Amino acid sequence: MKIVSRNEELLREALSCIPQPSSRASLASCTKLIRFEDISAAAFKIQCGVQKTPCMYSRLSKQYGMDIYLKKEFLQYTGSVKERGVLYLLMSLPQEQQRKGVIVAADSNFSMAVAHHACELRVPAFVIVPTSTAPARVRSCREFGAMVISYGATAKDAQLHARRLAQENGYLYLEEEDSAVYLSGLGTVGLEVYEQVPKLDAVIFPAGGHCGLLAGSAAALKHLNPHISVIGVESESFPVLQQSLKAGHPSDDQACNNHHFYGDVSGVCFGSNSLQLTGKLVDKVVAVREEDILIAMLRLLEYERATIDAEGAIGLAAVVAGKLPELKGKRVAVVICSGNLELHLLQQCIARALTLDNRVCRFSLVLSDCPGDMSKLLEILAREEARVLDIRQERTFVTSELLTVQVVCTVETRDKLHTAQLRNALLERYPTTAWTER
Repeated sequence: MKIVSRNEELLREALSCIPQPSSRASLASCTKLIRFEDISAAAFKIQCGVQKTPCMYSRLSKQYGMDIYLKKEFLQYTGSVKERGVLYLLMSLPQEQQRKGVIVAADSNFSMAVAHHACELRVPAFVIVPTSTAPARVRSCREFGAMVISYGATAKDAQLHARRLAQENGYLYLEEEDSAVYLSGLGTVGLEVYEQVPKLDAVIFPAGGHCGLLAGSAAALKHLNPHISVIGVESESFPVLQQSLKAGHPSDDQACNNHHFYGDVSGVCFGSNSLQLTGKLVDKVVAVREEDILIAMLRLLEYERATIDAEGAIGLAAVVAGKLPELKGKRVAVVICSGNLELHLLQQCIARALTLDNRVCRFSLVLSDCPGDMSKLLEILAREEARVLDIRQERTFVTSELLTVQVVCTVETRDKLHTAQLRNALLERYPTTAWTER
């Protein structure tokens, strides 16, 4: 069951006159998909229900040679920008439907936003999740006030059950789509960024399968200033948006759907309306590696004290990876859309990022098993100011001669230059030192 409003009727009428992606269209014809007035109305209506998040100058600016402003949407109550679209969606429902309630079937930021705002509006909310859903996510939805039901082994099982319950009880089945109402709510991010950062040159958004934030915000920004560059960033492993733009229709590649680390940016492209807006209004879409995303997560943790997930960090990853050299010296806003990094992933991500950033390294060497040899190794590490994280000795399962010990050591260094300095010092004293490659 889809949500129908006056905005939806306007959207349908506009679709019939939109050219194919291969042709060029004016900005005026593109913005008929969602009018600027729709986004302004959404901003006015949701202003008391969502945070006007800060867009702050970042210390990362000097490191990357541009003025970087971070739009901190992860500070929303549920940790995600999805609240904007969801709140406007729920407020646009007829009163009769608000009385009956809504139901969703997804383990996502969208579900948490529905759980929170439905309960704030006193709309009954039901969330159906597979039995494999992380307990922390289930607990969060319950704490927000929704009735959470675990059903089935897969997401498809949960969706079928939710649709059945919706049909039997009169609930409205909600799924994240690209209706004009939802896109207008997400587009309010573009309005705020424009107001908060004067003389903007570019704005970077997460892209991927669920590109509603990119599309809606592009409509707002291009209406206010067509000269602002709007850039989308997605993963090299799941170039869903680029594939869809090239094909001229939403990608139906199910192989990339719902990757746990990437979240919504790895999902299947969910609507032609977002795709049309993106094709007409977005200046550039780039792809980044997983390594770049992890480094961006580390930079945000260190410089902004923010624990950000992959979806939230992917925009900054394009800057970290040097994918946007044309922005050097420019004033750039980066939308950090989500901060719902699960705890069991946090330690793995940090450890991997430190290794990729050449700040944690591991080496092995063979020492004679005599008193004092281990202390000499530790003296070298202390002299080179390397912090020992772990050190292990192996005497039994080694192929070296008797009365020797294999030492495997993990150390922390300041940066790539410090790592190279330590490596040279160890090779000078222990020529057979072997370094574990990243």
